[in-house]
Amino acid sequence: MELGIGLPNAVPGTTGEQLTGWARAAEEVGFSSLGTIDRIVYDNYEPLVALSAAAAVTERIRLLTSVLLGPLRGNPVQLAKQFLSLDAVAGGDRAVLGVGIGAREDDYEASGVPLSERAQRMNDTLERVRAVWDGEGDLEAKVGPRRGSPSLILGGSVKASFERAARYGDGWMMGGGTPEQFEQGLEQLRSAWQEQGRDGEPRKMALAYFSLGPDAEKNAEEELRDYYAWLGDEVAGMIAGSAAKDADTVKGYMQAFESLGCDELVLFPASSDPEQVGLLAEAAGL
Repeated sequence: MELGIGLPNAVPGTTGEQLTGWARAAEEVGFSSLGTIDRIVYDNYEPLVALSAAAAVTERIRLLTSVLLGPLRGNPVQLAKQFLSLDAVAGGDRAVLGVGIGAREDDYEASGVPLSERAQRMNDTLERVRAVWDGEGDLEAKVGPRRGSPSLILGGSVKASFERAARYGDGWMMGGGTPEQFEQGLEQLRSAWQEQGRDGEPRKMALAYFSLGPDAEKNAEEELRDYYAWLGDEVAGMIAGSAAKDADTVKGYMQAFESLGCDELVLFPASSDPEQVGLLAEAAGL
C-alpha cells in the first residue's frame, strides 16, 4: 500500500511558503501523493492553485484532489483542460482528479448552485470530463495540452457514488471513516464495477487525519473541530479524536487499511508546520 500526505491547503493561516516547503519535503521523504481538500466558504487555498504551486517545486509525487467539488465547477470542459494543464506542467502522469459531490449548503449557496441539482450536475461534469480526456468528439479531441493521462477517482459513500466510480472513474476514495466502513464500501464498489462490465481492479483509496508532535492534541482539536463544525460538536469531536496522534496509531491505520486491500492511504494534517511531514514519515517508517 502506498502512503500519501495531504497538503495543509485547508488549514487556516497556511502560507504559500509553507505549502511549497511541505511539497518539497513530502517528495524528498517518499510519500506517494500530495492531496488537497476543496471548500468554497472557508479559509482554504483552491486545490488546483495549491497543486500548481506544488508541481512547480516537485518532480515525482502525484498531485491529487481529494476531493474536488465537481458540481461547483461551472464548465466541465474547462475543468478537464485545467487538469490536462496541471498534468502537463507537472511532467505528465502525475495529476489525479479526485471528485465528489459535497454536502455543505453554504458552499452551494455562495456558488449560486441549488443543492437539489448537485447529483445531475455531477453526472454532467463527469460525462464531459471523461469525453475530453478520452478525445470523444472532434472538438473534445482538440482540447489540450496532452502530455500524459490524468486519472479519475470518485469520492462518496452512497450507492450513486460507486455507480459513478464504475461508470466514469479509475477507482474510489473513502473521504474519512473507519476500516470497517472502508470494507463495506469496497463491497459496493466491486458490485458496481461488475455491473458496469469493467475489466481489471478499481483503485481503492482512503483518507484519514494525523497530528503529531508536542501540540498534537491541541492542533487536532482546534483545526478539525473548526473544519467539521457544520456536522455538530459531537461528530466534530469524534473526527478530531480519531486523528492519529502517535506512531503506533499511524502504523495501526496503515496496517488496517492495507489488510483490506487499500491501494493508497492519504493522511491529512491538522497543522501547516512542515515539520509534520518528517514526523509522519518517521512514524510510518518511510
